[in-house]
Amino acid sequence: MNLSACAHDFRNAQPETAAVATKCTAPAPCARLARCAVTLALLLLPGCTVGPRYHSPAPPTVTTYTPDPQASTTVTSPGTAGAAQHFNPASDIPGQWWTLFQSPELDRLVRDALANSPTLAQATARLKEAQEDSNARTGATKYPSVNASLSAQREQFNLATFGVQFPNPPPFGLLNGSVAVSYALDLFGANRRLIESLNAQADFQNWQLHGARLMLAGNVVAAAIRQAQLCSQIDLTRQMLALEEQRLAITEQSVQAGGLAPYYVSQQRTLLEQTRATIPPLEQDLDVVNHQLAVLIGKSPAEGHIEVITLDQLHLPDELPVSLPSSLVRQRPDILAAESLVHQASAGVGIATANLYPQITLSASGGGIGTSFTQGGPVWSFGGSLAQPIFNGGALRAEKRKAVAAYEEAGANYQQVVLQAFEQVADSLRAIDHDAQTLQARTEAATQAEATYNIASQRYSAGGISQLSLLDAQRRYLQTALDRTTSAANRYADSASLFQALGGGWWNETQPGVPHPPSAAKTP
Repeated sequence: MNLSACAHDFRNAQPETAAVATKCTAPAPCARLARCAVTLALLLLPGCTVGPRYHSPAPPTVTTYTPDPQASTTVTSPGTAGAAQHFNPASDIPGQWWTLFQSPELDRLVRDALANSPTLAQATARLKEAQEDSNARTGATKYPSVNASLSAQREQFNLATFGVQFPNPPPFGLLNGSVAVSYALDLFGANRRLIESLNAQADFQNWQLHGARLMLAGNVVAAAIRQAQLCSQIDLTRQMLALEEQRLAITEQSVQAGGLAPYYVSQQRTLLEQTRATIPPLEQDLDVVNHQLAVLIGKSPAEGHIEVITLDQLHLPDELPVSLPSSLVRQRPDILAAESLVHQASAGVGIATANLYPQITLSASGGGIGTSFTQGGPVWSFGGSLAQPIFNGGALRAEKRKAVAAYEEAGANYQQVVLQAFEQVADSLRAIDHDAQTLQARTEAATQAEATYNIASQRYSAGGISQLSLLDAQRRYLQTALDRTTSAANRYADSASLFQALGGGWWNETQPGVPHPPSAAKTP
């Protein structure tokens, strides 16, 4: 964004009309005066618009998100979430991207959240408020304002109060009708810039709504994946606890038989209680996630009955889209919202600039007055006024400098939002690649631990090892399975984060009630 564009731009002058205020008190003259005022307003000389002409920021010149080339395919491993994922720059994001996980329960949770979330209702109300604010200002400045009034009074004069010694006249009625027509003469575009600013604010609220929908869907998916991970961890930890209880019972029998010292009982009981102590925090985390899911779908924790989703019920998306950076800045709602703020600040510079120039007002009135015993007569007037700021202690120029500074601030904020968006995409891409490598290693560890357990089981059956050694091999296998569960959940979560970081595919959304992207405001 080049702030040198803040210079006056008179090449795009727009026709504008003048302010006309009329009053009349007789029906026929009022109608004629109103028609004349509107005609005069439409025939006035065109005005010009000062301040910068807004242009969207130039697209980024970078073509990748990471310093090193991104691999086109991740590594594979057997089991849940072990499939290879392919990065496809030509692929687009579906509007309902969460359906790629192929879980009906997850799809239902996201749909319930989008339909019932108070957060979305609040964002929708803010959008409607901004739109109606723009509509109100447009109607007040772009089109003539016509107001009519009628009054009737019954009066009685007492001439004695004026020192006149004559009989008082009889009571009489006073009828008065009036019509006011007004139209703003926006010679330098202050009102047009104000409407432009309000339209940009409506665009900002619209993108905020899109961003709220994207964040809500992402939070539901992340919470559901976390729920599945915790359920698996709790199940495996309880299996490990059962093994520790068996080991303790065998150790106590050995001590009683004199085969082991009592020290080993204390040692095994310590391991048992350490394992038992890990379960309540996991259950607490699961309760928190379930409460979070209930609130996300618009219900209280007591009302929300959340079905359990397991990792085995989720499908890892095989193909992952990777939008170019130049496309990302036109897709992410937070970037587009930041751009709307730049547009609004640009219009603010135009408003502050226009306030330095003259303001012209034309006014007219016409009509008549009548009583119950006199016919009355027509009355009309027409005039104009011009106001030019001469000295105000530098306040108006300070306001312009303030608007320029706000414009620069909005531009810097836009650049920061873009950089953070690129960072999030880069983090997600690297995380997906590293998650696949970690899962591959932990799957291999789990495979080796399972093979060791199978050998130990055969040796135990042949009498070659004790039951304690068999249980120890089984415990190591469960620990590797627990580690693998965490890696699998990370692959799901980071895949969802990538969809969210790329904008969520709102441009492909076709569901009823989904807000469409705002049309670009016309810039004078």
